[in-house]
Amino acid sequence: MATSSLPWLTLSIFVPIVFGLLVLLIGRDDNPGPARVLSLIGSIAGFLVTLPLYTGFNPHTADMQFVENRPWIETFNLNYHLGIDGISVWFILLTSFITIIVVLAGWEVIKSRVAQYMAAFLILSGLMIGVFCALDGMLFYVFFEATLIPMYIIIGAWGGPNRVYAALKFFLYTLMGSLLTLIAYIYLWHESNGSFDVATWQHLKLNYSQQIFIFIALLAAFAVKVPMWPIHTWLPDAHVEAPTGGSIVLAAVMLKLGCYAFLRFLLPIAPDASHSLAGLMIVLSLIAIVYIGLVAIVQDDMKKLVAYSSVAHMGYVTLGFFLFNVTGMEGAIIQMLSHGFVSGAMFMCIGVMYDRLHTRRIDAYGGIINRMPKFVTFFVLFSMANAGLPGTSGFVGEFTVILGAVQFNFWVGLLAATALMWGAGYSLWMLKRVAYGPVANENVSGMKDINGREYLVLGLLAIMVLFLGIFPSFFTDLMHPSVNALMQHVAISKL
Repeated sequence: MATSSLPWLTLSIFVPIVFGLLVLLIGRDDNPGPARVLSLIGSIAGFLVTLPLYTGFNPHTADMQFVENRPWIETFNLNYHLGIDGISVWFILLTSFITIIVVLAGWEVIKSRVAQYMAAFLILSGLMIGVFCALDGMLFYVFFEATLIPMYIIIGAWGGPNRVYAALKFFLYTLMGSLLTLIAYIYLWHESNGSFDVATWQHLKLNYSQQIFIFIALLAAFAVKVPMWPIHTWLPDAHVEAPTGGSIVLAAVMLKLGCYAFLRFLLPIAPDASHSLAGLMIVLSLIAIVYIGLVAIVQDDMKKLVAYSSVAHMGYVTLGFFLFNVTGMEGAIIQMLSHGFVSGAMFMCIGVMYDRLHTRRIDAYGGIINRMPKFVTFFVLFSMANAGLPGTSGFVGEFTVILGAVQFNFWVGLLAATALMWGAGYSLWMLKRVAYGPVANENVSGMKDINGREYLVLGLLAIMVLFLGIFPSFFTDLMHPSVNALMQHVAISKL
């Protein structure tokens, strides 16, 4: 394993957390300016310390890099064990980038308890990065569960009228699934003679019954987090009630925690069970793509529409995982990254409109291009990306998964490809009703175009959507060795 001269992973985790704690210390409700400035400095610093993970990364090996391993709780053989490969490095960079976006998005919008709001996102950023680089099972579990706390507070304190219900539903859904996963981790610890090392778990010789148990136990937590159909119902409520920043992080990063856990735990630890239950997982994924896409079309709330579209897009991710070919797997990972940028941008656009009109109902808008032409330019781009337009990141991920599905089974690929129509349907139907035509009412006629801060946020997201869409090899080249190693590992029967 490659090691690093500086503890870059520890810095990536704790720089935003420390800045979050400092923001809490200096924050004052009567003077929120210093808290905002320190939060921005902290988010930028958090992004800068993740950059060496890319610049110093060796793209020619599947070994873990930047490894840190030291004793944590020696009584139970727990270690502070961190490391990244060509898959996890991108999600750490995505997390630190989105944190900057969220701080800028809430700069003027959040009026009350500004320091607490900004600090919650900085601390959440560090915890999510911890999930992506933990190589000790219990350390992963601690980070994985700890992310619930800041997001619960964000939704419950700064959300909409039904924020308490949405926050509690979010918390209970994700926590209940995780309890069964904890049992699975303890079982793996026992089977590995007292080790929580993820690599050790991945090479255990488990029989078929043991693998089925592990698969179901891990799926209980990871499927909720994705979220997969039919345990997705917490997501629309959470998105509708969350503040704009909460929706951005929830869609862009938190949904990826469950997807990433499939790659790090479920598939490599229980490969035979994964193969035998692949048909079920593919069916559930296709239901999410087709059925939830149809549900999204009939929504009259913009946030709820985009929330349901997230469930459909995550269906492509889980579909790609269980095709068991490199094309489908890499397409799923690219779809995860793309969805992070596109969904974050869509929720930012909805937040921009909500800040002006204080409603998310589609029928309350109409003709905003007459008042906000700069904004609509971005809105069109992101809506097209959400629909999978070639040249945008939305196309690359879904198209690659479809290619992998055709390699697996032509009819599975055809059904997944046909479902792209629903993405175009709900994205363009919403765009038409909101942006085009004559000005629908006098409230719309008073809307002002985006300011410099909003322009910067939307511009950064637009750059990433186009860059990933035009140069996907920039991302895939780094993940090739890790994906190939994972596919080889999963292809080897442990029975």
